[in-house]
Amino acid sequence: MDHRSNQSLQETYQLINRTQNIIFGKYEMGRVLGQGTFAKVYYGKNLATSESVAIKVINKEQVKKEEMMEQIKREISTMRLVKHPNIVELKEVMATKQKIFFVMEYIKGGELFAKVAKGKLKEDVARKYFQQLISAVDFCHSRGVSHRDLKPENLLLDENGNLKISDFGLSALPEQLRQDGLLHTRCGTPAYVAPEVLRKKGYDGAKADLWSCGVILYVLLAGFLPFQDENIMKMYRRIFKAEYEFPPWFSYDSKRLISKLLVADPEKRITIEAIQRMPWFLKGSTPATRISVSEQETEEMEKVRSKSSPPFYNAFEFISSMSSGFDLSSMFETTRKSGSMFTSKRSPSAIMEKLAAAAKKLGFKMVGVKEYTMKMEGAKEGRKGKLAVTAEVFEVAPEVAVVEFSKSAGDTLEYKKFCEEDVRPALDDIVWSWQGESNCQ
Repeated sequence: MDHRSNQSLQETYQLINRTQNIIFGKYEMGRVLGQGTFAKVYYGKNLATSESVAIKVINKEQVKKEEMMEQIKREISTMRLVKHPNIVELKEVMATKQKIFFVMEYIKGGELFAKVAKGKLKEDVARKYFQQLISAVDFCHSRGVSHRDLKPENLLLDENGNLKISDFGLSALPEQLRQDGLLHTRCGTPAYVAPEVLRKKGYDGAKADLWSCGVILYVLLAGFLPFQDENIMKMYRRIFKAEYEFPPWFSYDSKRLISKLLVADPEKRITIEAIQRMPWFLKGSTPATRISVSEQETEEMEKVRSKSSPPFYNAFEFISSMSSGFDLSSMFETTRKSGSMFTSKRSPSAIMEKLAAAAKKLGFKMVGVKEYTMKMEGAKEGRKGKLAVTAEVFEVAPEVAVVEFSKSAGDTLEYKKFCEEDVRPALDDIVWSWQGESNCQ
């Protein structure tokens, strides 16, 4: 075999290997970045934009076997709620019969833990990380999300040295609260967990997060843990009593803040609002570090969706429910309570034309068409004014699209009738399958 033939064969092998590493025709998977019990995290690249991403691949059978389905659902649902500059972004979730794929923002700088492992940080550096941590935690709490496992290992640093919270696998949402309005699951990492979580009584997840923030700040400034002990029961006793000592190099203002965070009684623990007024916290801060997410940033997030082609739909619930009965539709109810959704094998432009024709036939007038979003309004006054409906078209794959309806205004019962009796027959010739018979509610 001559040199050219050998080179051609190597190129063919490389092409085959590259093709095998492409998932859903959209991402190329590369080297392994990390590995856990149920998942591996790979470096990936968006083929359309060349953007670097991290792809967490979860074995679905293992997750089912260990009864971790609810935790996976919760992690996805949580990360959809918390879009913030200091939180690792979940871009989309995809699934096959065997695997679940989390496509996330790729963070180059590694764990904050790696920096602390080398020794204590300078106070100004620790302050910057703590300001960003509090900004992100404040945003989570404003969305009803408690992280419940805050520690330096779950705080990543990007190429610009900015902090990003990761790993929401143990996070809690409002629906997990019991009738007493508290959480009752004991979880987290012992050295960072709040005393009330270790007890068998209920606890406020947001207040428990602030205890963890206090431990993190202590670790950043000291280079070691405040409650560390080889005997775990002794460590627990120290945590229960909030019994710790400050190294001599801690400044007066930093000690004052930490002593208000590491308070055993959660009712007496400092709040985020009060933290943001503390002299130590305010030093060197800017409005950007004191406000969770500005209106401008929120608008920028919304603009991402308006492109010349329909957005690639985060199609986890229908891909997985069609393939294996792993139905995640419930996790979308918090943001899409009133909606009906179907899949179609028609092109997005053909679907938009059909929607316009159906709206006209049903007596609805078009009040706005933007890219692949259509807003329509009924002619008749209903019980709560005119019924207004929004239809959005999302691309799932080159040959599959998802169409979702949602109520913008009007009466819910009238909207339900629109979904079940009016729009379904009108769109029958373009529908591949409706996702659930009771989605209009």
